[in-house]
Amino acid sequence: MVYVDPDRADGVHAGSRGRMGGWMGRKGACTNDPFMGLINPSVPMKWPRDYGLTMRIWLTMGLLLLVYLAFLAVLRSLGIGLGWLILVAVGLGFVQYFFSDRLVLISTGARVVERDEYPGLHAMVERLSTEAGIPMPRVAIMASPIPNAFATGRSPSHAVVAVTDSIQRLLAPRELEAVLAHEIAHVRNRDILTMTIASFVAMIASLIMNNAIFLSLGDRRDGGNPWMIAWIVAIVVWIVSSLLLSSLSRYREYAADRGSALITRDPDALISALLKINRRIVEAPRERRREVEGASAFFILPVTASALAELFATHPPLEKRIEALERCRMEIGQGALFR
Repeated sequence: MVYVDPDRADGVHAGSRGRMGGWMGRKGACTNDPFMGLINPSVPMKWPRDYGLTMRIWLTMGLLLLVYLAFLAVLRSLGIGLGWLILVAVGLGFVQYFFSDRLVLISTGARVVERDEYPGLHAMVERLSTEAGIPMPRVAIMASPIPNAFATGRSPSHAVVAVTDSIQRLLAPRELEAVLAHEIAHVRNRDILTMTIASFVAMIASLIMNNAIFLSLGDRRDGGNPWMIAWIVAIVVWIVSSLLLSSLSRYREYAADRGSALITRDPDALISALLKINRRIVEAPRERRREVEGASAFFILPVTASALAELFATHPPLEKRIEALERCRMEIGQGALFR
């Protein structure tokens, strides 16, 4: 495996120049502004259909539908009415979908910034979003010593791309560009819509798990209380739903990495950025990491590993992401990624 040297100022592996031919040559178009000229507009980008992501979305949705129907059948057999429960879940899903950007910004403490505050960052996001064929997202800054980035919003026209202030000091311009391109790929792939719909079953199961004891207090039916059985079933449904959602979430990170390589034509830059970010996260004091743990699922790299890392993790292992990006590098060298 070929790793990028994270200590290099430009983040490029010493052996990657020359072998990549024309796609690395675009760096020579840079102007005096370090944020300008990193994308070559003379090479048109056609966003390919990610059939792997599409297949996994439909497979996950189909499996979740089966779980949901089985769940309803069990609850119905127990004589439990679900009208109000579905209504609450739909309401939560509505809020999550339409106000996800505001909720995430509030929870992370990030603030939307104007062009005159961060002109270089705005110019970079504008070029990348134009390259990806989407409206320019709003730009936000999160004050944190932990370098990271995330995207939120229900659609490309209601999206926000956020970075921590520390990531701008850590990364070279081309690495920051690759990170932003990863987040823009999330927007381009409509991740929020997919995950909101997919999380509906887990949301209903979670409501029953958290309220079964309270609801059972008002149930005075003969022949036992069905809510304890419903609680056990809800736990099983929540676990199955969470496993399916985690699997989909991990794949969408691969898809966003690939999207970054597609937008920038520079997967080495994202490899270098991920290594730098990961090293800084590992070196950060525990109390600093704890401050942003709640937003870990949104970040380009998780701040903490799951207790059942491979099973419930929302992100793939860093080593596997690097391997996938190195395959993108070979495809770019062969021109296969743009066919």
